[in-house]
Amino acid sequence: MSRLSLSLAINDYDHVRDLLDARIAVTGIDLVPSVLPVEEIFYRTTHFQEWDLSEMSLAKYASLRSQGDDRLIGLPVFPSRVFRLSSLYVKSDGGVASPADLRGKRIGVPEWAQTASVYSRGWLVHDQGVALTEVEWVQGGVNQAGRREKVAVRVPEGVRYRPSPDKSLTAMLLDGEIDAILSARPPAPPAGREHEVVRLLPDFETAERAYFARSGIFPIMHLIVMRRDVFAANRWIANNLVKAFTQAKDASIARLEDITCSHFPLPWMSQRAAEAKAMFGGDPWPYGVAPNRITLDAFLRFAFEQGVCHRPMQADDLFPPEVSAAVRV
Repeated sequence: MSRLSLSLAINDYDHVRDLLDARIAVTGIDLVPSVLPVEEIFYRTTHFQEWDLSEMSLAKYASLRSQGDDRLIGLPVFPSRVFRLSSLYVKSDGGVASPADLRGKRIGVPEWAQTASVYSRGWLVHDQGVALTEVEWVQGGVNQAGRREKVAVRVPEGVRYRPSPDKSLTAMLLDGEIDAILSARPPAPPAGREHEVVRLLPDFETAERAYFARSGIFPIMHLIVMRRDVFAANRWIANNLVKAFTQAKDASIARLEDITCSHFPLPWMSQRAAEAKAMFGGDPWPYGVAPNRITLDAFLRFAFEQGVCHRPMQADDLFPPEVSAAVRV
């Protein structure tokens, strides 16, 4: 029986590398990978669906699904997860020292529908009590002018939101035209001015650990999506892919835990892996719908409140039924 050949676009992750070099095989499938920057993958996937499988922004995928765009289907495989309280940047002498100080200020975002921004705005609203309407939101490229939204958004009534295509957010922050930047990619001030931009929360790890303890949210940034026509022709491939991605992720975690030798060029990696397992109750990087329902449902609630999603959605709306539950024997 011949094997399917499927193209895959993804960023460079240790927890998918065993798939890319075929040390772990996908039953019945040969992968043809393209390792690319995520911004390029998202743009080409959103507009052209060039690959059979690709990494995709959770916010952009959810937004498209909420608008009735069913060209892509999701797999509950999450290659990128990042706590995002580190993603708020301010001027070192700008007078913004706490989240409460953002009321009445101007915050730059690269896209309203950037996943990191959805989580961070949800934290501001629900955890810090800063309403979306209390901020003026300015959209633009973080370090290059001209970035635009990739999906249609419905900014809620009463929220002040404007694009600024002619100047980067970093330049606007340095020139005092905005008061903060909320971005997954950090600002890159010109040489000699790096000290002028700082994180709003310097001890962000402590704040993120406390937020997880309160909310149970471990932010999912990206998922794997598949062209619907590919899935419809061979529905069995969804679960086979999820299993293989999970095996590759488990192999990566095993390398983290190996104290025999250094698989990563940083000290104390095995200790950090043990800390993460204790914090997250076992698997520190779970795939699947059930173990991620709290995070996914919270994200979708934030996304609807912010107009990124055009209708209320639940986690199960993002994935086909074949991958919504695991087989148990």
